[in-house]
Amino acid sequence: MQSPLNIGVDVAKDELVVACDTNSFTPHTIVNRRAALCTWLKSLPNGSRIGVESTSTYHELVADLAFKNGFTVFVLNPRDVHHYAKGVGARAKTDRVDAQVIARYLAREYSELHPYQPPTPDQRRIDELLRRRAKLTATRGMLHQSLRTLPACRDEAKALFGKFDVLIKKIDLMLARLNAACAERLQTQQRLQTIVGIGPTCGISLSNLFHRVPLRNADAAVAFVGYDTRADDSGERRGRRRVSKRGPSELRRLLFNAAMAASKSKTWNPIYRHYRQTGLSSTAVLCIIARKILRTAWSIYAHKTTFDPNRLTCQA
Repeated sequence: MQSPLNIGVDVAKDELVVACDTNSFTPHTIVNRRAALCTWLKSLPNGSRIGVESTSTYHELVADLAFKNGFTVFVLNPRDVHHYAKGVGARAKTDRVDAQVIARYLAREYSELHPYQPPTPDQRRIDELLRRRAKLTATRGMLHQSLRTLPACRDEAKALFGKFDVLIKKIDLMLARLNAACAERLQTQQRLQTIVGIGPTCGISLSNLFHRVPLRNADAAVAFVGYDTRADDSGERRGRRRVSKRGPSELRRLLFNAAMAASKSKTWNPIYRHYRQTGLSSTAVLCIIARKILRTAWSIYAHKTTFDPNRLTCQA
């Protein structure tokens, strides 16, 4: 009986390069198509672990099929794998080397990693629409900054931005319909929107996250989204704390926008002023409020309650 393997997979649009942490396994290439992947997965011993980098949507097919076939799958942050490769002294970067590094990383670190759980089709579609919406919003903002110095093009720019707005509103409608298809997810969104500052898009994004990812507590939610702070200390030196920014950047942006809106309200403004008086920058204070909103949102989801402004404190 063959022993379980630790398989590393370097993913591209049309093909995969697979490697193992043992020398007896020769790295090879597989077409990134369902039939070829199913044949390959059937050749692997039971209990094997498979690691793939998160690469746009190209990794989803192999991750889903491997999970369906009973393997433990890990979808890895490419930045983590990149730093690990540098740490172990990888002297080159090729598809084959990347697959071998992923296999080595998986063999040594799998106990500290979170196994992959495939989202439902609706959850995946919501995530996809949120990414498209984020791209449109960012592009609209860049164009607005670029064209504002061209008054001769004001009418054309206004028409262009109008089309962007129509498209964004259409995506918002599609998001609302998808979220409403699941009564539990819709109820979560409605409860989350009782938090002052959270609008429909942020509410849908948080609701989809909480129902898709098993987060143990509010700290786990903060770390997953990337609003946790990184220490930078050495000896007696105490370095500046910075937000880790590890996780979904669009959700961080939505929460930051929610914090900006909340900071102007009677509910959150005293907290905003409290931290500003300590000498923190407005950006730092808004990050604190965004983190508080996220913690509150997780608590509301976990306990099925609504927002209670009397429970807010000035503790970070």
